Amino acid sequence: MMDGATPHEEALEAVVAAYGEAVYFARAEVFEDMCHERFQMTLIDGDGATFWDKAAYLDRVRRRSAFPGEASYGVFSIDVAGDEIARAHLWVDVPPLRYEDHLGFVKVDGQWKLLTKVFRTMGPALEAKA
Repeated sequence: MMDGATPHEEALEAVVAAYGEAVYFARAEVFEDMCHERFQMTLIDGDGATFWDKAAYLDRVRRRSAFPGEASYGVFSIDVAGDEIARAHLWVDVPPLRYEDHLGFVKVDGQWKLLTKVFRTMGPALEAKA
């Protein structure tokens, strides 16, 4: 937790931690609630951009199995603007790869909702340094 964090920042930190664990352990039910109905995910790679909506993302998560051991992710930064928008920059392992995620959040009915995810492959899981 950040020193001197506001309640909005603390709430977002908890959501980001839940995100990291949900990715690692393939918990689609977490994303069902966390993701905004207009959620958009974008992969950036050598072929350009690939896009998924919320339903397609949930399907991808449901098709994988949880990984063993402790969740493997780390947060680079969290930035809250006022009490209605925020972003998080983190890495998360989905073995055999490590991904860099840039997440955009909006506040809806008092809850942080994941609206955008733009990500890329960083390298092999557990070998890349945060």
